[in-house]
Amino acid sequence: MEKKLFKAESKRLLEMMINSIYSQKEIFLRELISNASDAIDKIYYKALTDDSLSFNKDSYYIKVAADKENRTLTITDTGIGMTKEELESNLGIIAQSGSLEFKTENELKDEHEIIGQFGVGFYSAFMVADEVTVITKALGSDEAFKWQSAGADGYTIESTQKDSVGTEITLKIKENTEEENYDEYVEEYRLKSIIKKYSDFIRYPIKMDVTESKLKEGSENEYEEYQEEQTINSMVPIWRKNKSELSDEDYENFYAEKHYGFDKPLAHIHTSVDGAVSYHAILYIPEKTPFDYYSKEYEKGLELYSNGVLIMNKCADLLPDYFSFVKGMVDSPDLSLNISREILQHDRQLKRIANNINKKIKSELQNLLKNDRDKYVTFYDSFGRQLKYGVYSDFGANKDVLQDLLMFYSSKEKKLVTLDEYISRMPEDQKYIYYASGESNERIEKLPQTELVSEKGYEILYFTDEVDEFAIKMLMSYKEKEFKSVSSSDLGIDEKEKTETEEKENKDLFDFMKNILSDKVKDVRASKRLRSHPVCFSTDGEVTIEMEKILSAMPDNQNIQAEKVLEINPNHEVFQSLKAAFENDQEKLTLYTNLLYNQALLIEGLPIKDPVEFTNDICKVMA
Repeated sequence: MEKKLFKAESKRLLEMMINSIYSQKEIFLRELISNASDAIDKIYYKALTDDSLSFNKDSYYIKVAADKENRTLTITDTGIGMTKEELESNLGIIAQSGSLEFKTENELKDEHEIIGQFGVGFYSAFMVADEVTVITKALGSDEAFKWQSAGADGYTIESTQKDSVGTEITLKIKENTEEENYDEYVEEYRLKSIIKKYSDFIRYPIKMDVTESKLKEGSENEYEEYQEEQTINSMVPIWRKNKSELSDEDYENFYAEKHYGFDKPLAHIHTSVDGAVSYHAILYIPEKTPFDYYSKEYEKGLELYSNGVLIMNKCADLLPDYFSFVKGMVDSPDLSLNISREILQHDRQLKRIANNINKKIKSELQNLLKNDRDKYVTFYDSFGRQLKYGVYSDFGANKDVLQDLLMFYSSKEKKLVTLDEYISRMPEDQKYIYYASGESNERIEKLPQTELVSEKGYEILYFTDEVDEFAIKMLMSYKEKEFKSVSSSDLGIDEKEKTETEEKENKDLFDFMKNILSDKVKDVRASKRLRSHPVCFSTDGEVTIEMEKILSAMPDNQNIQAEKVLEINPNHEVFQSLKAAFENDQEKLTLYTNLLYNQALLIEGLPIKDPVEFTNDICKVMA
């Protein structure tokens, strides 16, 4: 028996692979199982072209066996096996892939895909093992060989005995350290968990001897343990089945099994695409938001598989942020994987898949909106805010994708309505889409600024989410109709003549009041919007009062202020008191002006700068 050095790589390269390439040590089992599946695939391929071979799928399997006492883990397959030369080339030269060469030579890609693209996957075993032993017998050979290595120092190959064709890999598991618990890799429950996570959809049975318990014969409460061989993996993934074979319950069960959420999904999308990039996908629209959804801790992404092998738990690149609530998986044979099969080497294929998926999601949401309004409203109550963030983010780049999915509470309908529905009800003389902002629908309902718009019979959309106005500012218009806040200084409603007369006749009064509030408001004007209320704020410019409140609450508050205009109702009896005070008692007018200003602040939910002064002013009026 001769000890040989690895031909292509140094000790440093192997150590780098073991310590740096893989992000999680548990990946080793995925790699070894994938290699075992490849070995069985190769017999299948040969059977397609060699009449002397028969392929009975039931005879082919992968077995995982742990020996806690001796700290060994063995992975056995009934695949094609390796000759001595193949052991030399596949395991003696790091990063040479027998799987990739086999696939290229046979040019068979339609029915099954060889999973392994890189020879380095085998060496991930050294992350958890001090020594790796491979015993293999190739199809058509009478000889068996044993390959053994303790790492970068080299390996040995010698003849051995093996009755059946296939490969058996035995790992001598490392002892525990302060940082690492290697015991878990000989624990039955942990091995089952890793297999289910990464290799559940390998198309051959993965078997294990599982410990079960049963009542002892003749006993009522004594149990005895026994070993039972079980198939751990599901083998046939749901996404490869025809939709006609599956019920809603099947999809809901898959949602629960994969722990996509504790709720029941509102809808699912099952799609299969063959083309420049082929893939299968099952996507879900959840019913409820995860507890951490609107926090930094939430991670978006779909499970990504390559030929049924889990590559990434959450592939964020498959979903835009505005659809980050979608759960599910994608399986594609066409992904260009990097050397560890953990991240993608090229993203062109992924972008194509992502673009298709995004169109599917939007289509499904539109279908819900059109055909199952109650479900869509349930969805929107949970995730509508995310769609609005999507309109606002990236400088409005996605507004065309999302605008038809938006909904807002309507002053007329008393329920959520779409922008398209609002437009369809607009009277001919209405120029704008009117909206009002506030903390709640109830608060908005009482806003003085809504009086004129409501009197005209125009519908008002209620904005109660902090992102609403920012999103609409980015949207700017919908079907050529601009958005207009009911607090805007110019509502686009002709009431000018009477208001201008009031302005001219009382210019000195308004100038006096403006001087009193010079550092607080931009102007004081006669109001054309008020009917029953004495006072309110309107705003000039792009920043509204609600936007000011939101911006001022942010950590990096830059003290951005709305340009406030104090509007006085010239038809209210308070206005007569203002005029009388202006003529006879300007000290009293100062008191009235400050009271009206603070009243306008309270209506908007803004803090009064000096509450003590405000209460003293009220007492003065009462006295």
